Order: sequence, then C-alpha cells, then structure tokens
Amino acid sequence: MVGARSRGSSLTEQFRVNAKVRRQLKNRKKRIAWRLERIDRQASERPELAASNIHYEIAERTRAIATGGIGAAHLLINRLGLERAINDRLGLLKVHLPYHESDHVLNIACNLLAGGTRLEHLELLRNDEGYLDALGARRISDPTTAGDFCRRFDVERIEALQEVFNDTRVEIWKQQPEDFFREAILNADGTMVETASAWH
Repeated sequence: MVGARSRGSSLTEQFRVNAKVRRQLKNRKKRIAWRLERIDRQASERPELAASNIHYEIAERTRAIATGGIGAAHLLINRLGLERAINDRLGLLKVHLPYHESDHVLNIACNLLAGGTRLEHLELLRNDEGYLDALGARRISDPTTAGDFCRRFDVERIEALQEVFNDTRVEIWKQQPEDFFREAILNADGTMVETASAWH
C-alpha cells in the first residue's frame, strides 16, 4: 500500500514509483510480451490450459487487493476536501455511531469504483482486510445500513449532495492552467448503461 508523504505534497509526489519498482514492472512486461509474441508453428499435443503445480500460501504481513487504485482515489478525495464538504452540508445524521455522512456516501462510491453494482456487494468489501486497510477504515457499513442511509434522502438533501459535487468540480477547474481552456471537446455520443434491478 502506498503512503502519503505529507498533506502538502502533490499527488504525483505521493505516488512516485521508485527505480526498483519501475525495473520490476518493466521486467514483468517484457516476460508477458515474450509469452504473447511466441508463435508455435507445430501442433500441440496438449491443451494450453494445463495448470498442475499450484500452491497457495497466506502471507504473514503482505495483503494484496484487486482494487489497487482505491487508496489513490481516497487521497484525491481528501485533497479536494470532499469529506468535510459532505459532512458540513448534508446533515442527515444527528449522532455518528460510528459513521459520518461522508463515510456512507464515499462507501457507496468506492463500492462502484471497486466493481460493485449493488449495495449487496458491500458485504464482500467489508470482509476484505486489504481493502479496509487501503481506506484506513476499521470497518465500513453493511448493505442494510447503507440502504437505511439512502432512505433518509429527500429532494432537498439530494440537491445538497449534488451541489457539493458541483462546487468541488468548479474548484478543480479553477486549478487548471490557462492552456487547458484553449480547446473544449464535447462528446455527444449516447451510451447505454446496464443496471441491475429487482424489477426484471
């Protein structure tokens, strides 16, 4: 897991890859390229998928996660002050036992970033020790608690949350250099997005 150097350092500095890791990644890419580029001119006597010598081990200290970018996403969230803005302006919870509004909102967002498509998938993440460590969380809410939080929203609170995102987006645009605004590209293509629902 990558750690931040200091709150004042840039995201680029926080995620700068050292020379050893760059060398390891380069070597691994070379090995994969060699395997994929090999062209066998002779017929094979056995199928290609023929695993037979696999051993599973549990590392004592190292934990790997499939959602490696989740920590970087959360550092960006912190840098933008999104957590504070959600907690200050949403005001859905009178007592935080233990979750704050930002915990619920970002928990659902991170579930989507991790490949989840419904609240039930939070149960997989809350049982993933590496995922919890990447977010610096002792625990995250279960699907039932997340659903209860969602039911607290009315039109006014939905608009308040949307305004938090809109204001944050404006602040990001303000940080862009002058060259960034010389050309705008408008993507007008329509996209069909499949969603899961109980109403099939």
